[in-house]
Amino acid sequence: MAITQSAKKALRQNAKRRESNLVYKDKMKAIVKEVRALVAKNKIEEAKKLLPQIYKILDKTAKVSVIKKNAASRKKSRIAKLINKPKA
Repeated sequence: MAITQSAKKALRQNAKRRESNLVYKDKMKAIVKEVRALVAKNKIEEAKKLLPQIYKILDKTAKVSVIKKNAASRKKSRIAKLINKPKA
């Protein structure tokens, strides 16, 4: 357990930041999961309508340093590729 005053404060800050980061991560994961489910059910038009929301959430999570900028770009690219992939 933290002993010094600064260590106690660091623990409080860590807990607060973790809560905030989890909100962003949960939103991101939920919407990506939703789009993947729509694509699996061949509801491509509905998935395309969610694309701007996905971009917004991924950009925001990268902006607040929950994920890195390149990770956000990679996720956006893979989701767009998944949605636009022609069905055989």
